[in-house]
Amino acid sequence: MYKFEISNIIYQPNDTVTLVFRDLSGVYPKPKAGQFLTVSFTFGEREVRRSYSFSSSPDVDEALAITVKRVDNGEISRLLHHQTAVGDIVNVLEPQGLFYYEPHMDKERTLFLFAAGVGITPLFSILKTALIAENKTKVVLVYSNRSTTSTVFYAELLEWKTRYPDRLEVVWIFSSSKNLLHARLNREYLIRIVKEQMPEHGDVLFFTCGPVFYMDLVRFTLLGMGFSDNHIKKETFHFPEEEEDEDEKEEEPVDMTSYNIKLRLQGKEYDLVIPYNKTVLDVGLEHKIKLPYSCKSGMCSTCISQCTSGSVRMDYNEVLTDREVENGRCLICVSHPLEEGTVIEVL
Repeated sequence: MYKFEISNIIYQPNDTVTLVFRDLSGVYPKPKAGQFLTVSFTFGEREVRRSYSFSSSPDVDEALAITVKRVDNGEISRLLHHQTAVGDIVNVLEPQGLFYYEPHMDKERTLFLFAAGVGITPLFSILKTALIAENKTKVVLVYSNRSTTSTVFYAELLEWKTRYPDRLEVVWIFSSSKNLLHARLNREYLIRIVKEQMPEHGDVLFFTCGPVFYMDLVRFTLLGMGFSDNHIKKETFHFPEEEEDEDEKEEEPVDMTSYNIKLRLQGKEYDLVIPYNKTVLDVGLEHKIKLPYSCKSGMCSTCISQCTSGSVRMDYNEVLTDREVENGRCLICVSHPLEEGTVIEVL
């Protein structure tokens, strides 16, 4: 655990705030562009962790910063918006996440970045890294918002466009536009943008961040155009209003058996009993085992583990590929054992 001091608070449009930090330890690992920071708060004996993407770039001479959208019922987002001040000390974990971009100075490539709302946060970090740390990369940002006044980093992006007019293209999409064909990203519009900006040679990579339905549109359209899934990366920003209504969910049979498992972590082995209504992570934390975790919802990579014997089911998974799941990888924050004697090794 590291300690950051809040050195600046920048209020952004659309109920969003940027928190700028100073590393008090001086040894915080350098994040990769696109990764996220996990903050930790303790209320009595209860620890609460939340993850927020870095909006700062590790390749720009700037302080570490995250950008957070306020969620009405979000315990930590509301705290960060309304109960923090410059000078406050925050406990944080090292940078995490498989959604990142590694620059190569002389590589010639085109990056397509698809962002919706606050989904711009990790993509802004990637955009800055690609322009600063590479010489030939062209960046095409497709950015959806309601209007210019509700657009996070609007002025900053205009400045970057001025600095790199030949290497940065920004396609602004505003739902308030009178041109309904271009008011929202749709399949036909996406295909047209990609075809117009496609390079004659060089690599092409796609990054997308936003609500699930938005990223599905981007991914399935690109796959339909013939692009490989290996060239498409996504980072989920999940909002409460997008959650499925409980009345609309199909009832699924639930195995109500409690299973004994073995959990291995850093050379130690723990025997745990996992009831049907709790995850492996839930029970591990109840036993004061210092397990790695962040989102608790199957949407980050912090708690990736390996099921070496037996099997598990996951409530949700936005991280692992089908092949990885088939080979026993799991996310313990959403995992329930399905067999007695299941063995899970935390990576």
